[in-house]
Amino acid sequence: MIKTVLLMVLCSGIAGNKCKVIPTPVDLFDDYHKCIVYGYDYSHSLMASFNPEWVNSMEAYTKFSCETDKVI
Repeated sequence: MIKTVLLMVLCSGIAGNKCKVIPTPVDLFDDYHKCIVYGYDYSHSLMASFNPEWVNSMEAYTKFSCETDKVI
């Protein structure tokens, strides 16, 4: 069975900080469209939930991709 997997990380624009994997409530999707729409929505919700002072001080941002993979 082919599924699309959401891969998301939280990053900082501050030099020396590394991106960290973000666990998401849903990570397997039936197609790319469902995955990418969920990724943007979840990213927005996550960033909106953070303290603005922290986001500004860390220059925080998310990155994500949707990859097709075989699931057994």
